[in-house]
Amino acid sequence: MKKNKLGLLFFLILFSGAAFSQASEFYNFKVKTLEGGDFDFSSLKGKKVMIVNVASKCGNTPQYKDLEDLYTKYSDNLVIIGFPANNFASQEPGTATEIRKFCTDNYGVTFPMMQKISVKGDDMAPLYKWLTSKKENGVMDSEVKWNFQKYLIDENGKLVNVIDPKEKPTSDKIMTWISSR
Repeated sequence: MKKNKLGLLFFLILFSGAAFSQASEFYNFKVKTLEGGDFDFSSLKGKKVMIVNVASKCGNTPQYKDLEDLYTKYSDNLVIIGFPANNFASQEPGTATEIRKFCTDNYGVTFPMMQKISVKGDDMAPLYKWLTSKKENGVMDSEVKWNFQKYLIDENGKLVNVIDPKEKPTSDKIMTWISSR
């Protein structure tokens, strides 16, 4: 009987450690900002995070306005991070300077924007490998379908949902997630 309790205790400790390490992996990412500075995901602990692959020449590009509005309104507990990507119909051909100018001039973007990356294929960025692979994130597999797909990460660094590119950032599903505790 004592051996069974010790075995169970060992299993629970091992399992909870594995669950913790999965959640903490999100906070281990370090990426470059659009201007080339360092951005450490450990600074996001305790906040909800929406990661969005963005593009300047896409039918979904007007979503920048809603993303900026959400970021401004909920910045106390929500961080939106834009990752420019040129994976879909070459809809983000710009340089970092051109992307920044476009986002600022047209949508007043103040939420963090990172350097252009690849969100699919053989050159997929490590963060997107984590976002799209259950083996990596411990929650679900997904595929980046198009520009402005949204990945929702909770305050503990756990992936909780993937939102279709066409779904507006102000949809009921996203607003419910933002307001949930």
